[in-house]
Amino acid sequence: MGKTILTIVGVVLAIWLLMTVIGAIISMLKFFFFIGFVAVIVVLAVTLVSKMARSNR
Repeated sequence: MGKTILTIVGVVLAIWLLMTVIGAIISMLKFFFFIGFVAVIVVLAVTLVSKMARSNR
């Protein structure tokens, strides 16, 4: 009986760990996507400002 209970608890803990790891990976990917999006916006803004400054000369 004890072995069955420990097996069930082990399976539940393994599933919980798997879900936690998947959530952490998805959260990290969302964070990296946001950082990449901000970087693209900054690059576009700097490019536009430099082209405007060059065309005014």
